[in-house]
Amino acid sequence: MSTSLDHLKQTGTVVVSDSGDFESIDVYKPQDATTNPSLLLSAANKPQYSRLVDAAIKHGKSKGGSLDEQANAAMDRLLVEFGKEILAIIPGRVSTEVDARLSFDGEATKAKARELIALYDSIGIKKERVLIKIASTWEGIQAARELEQKDGIHCNLTLMFGFAQAVACAEAGVTLISPFVGRILDWYKKATGREYEGDEDPGVKSVKKIFNYYKQHGYKTIVMGASFRNVGEIKSLAGVDFLTISPKLLEELKDSTEPVPKKLDSHTGEAPPAIYCFRWALLQDPMAFDKLHEGIKKFAEDGEVLKNVLREKLQKA
Repeated sequence: MSTSLDHLKQTGTVVVSDSGDFESIDVYKPQDATTNPSLLLSAANKPQYSRLVDAAIKHGKSKGGSLDEQANAAMDRLLVEFGKEILAIIPGRVSTEVDARLSFDGEATKAKARELIALYDSIGIKKERVLIKIASTWEGIQAARELEQKDGIHCNLTLMFGFAQAVACAEAGVTLISPFVGRILDWYKKATGREYEGDEDPGVKSVKKIFNYYKQHGYKTIVMGASFRNVGEIKSLAGVDFLTISPKLLEELKDSTEPVPKKLDSHTGEAPPAIYCFRWALLQDPMAFDKLHEGIKKFAEDGEVLKNVLREKLQKA
């Protein structure tokens, strides 16, 4: 009997696993997978992944230099080690994130993206199977523009909360964007004291607006809804290009046989209007402004915790 997860895939939506735990990824047979520092921090603390941490430590040591330099090298290698294991399971691409502390430094973002792609290439994984995740700041978007156009490096613009970010990404020609549905919902629930469900969920409405705008104006950038709080949000976006879903919610969909009708459809249209001022538009959207900066700070903090773990192991190695 077909499950809700099967029905979702039949709407044309590509299912992506949002996890650093590749053992759980294999259960749901997604096309692609995404990771972030918070997910990898959780996974790296599990005994079954110690060999990946050991490989990262060995790589960091081999680079020499200061402890911080070794830790940075180990961190990059750990990201790639997890990516390699995930790519052995899935047929598509894995997203690997640039250090969130570089979110406002375009040159450093480009340099780190190139380093990560070179690391993947050194272990036989071509750039076509990797998406470099970059925060949707102005600097990040412009870095992604150059990486896409000059280097052929495909980018996933993450921590997206506002329409201005989505328009700027499409104009930059990035491969994929990740609007964060659940975090938008969190902000509105806190701001209004209300509960939202289904099509009234502000995160769902945001993704629908972006998806329709992209399709109406013929943008090629993939819209991938992310950061879900419940399966209702997922079902409300059935038919969107991609959805990246946590193992917990994938399990709920796999355990259900309820139908998942297609809610979104693509229709191309005329050329898009000129983009307006990004920074001003972001400032006028307090939800997007707050959540973007909060998300960058959280990812940076989790990345630093993971790096501290690596520093301690390097000292003992």
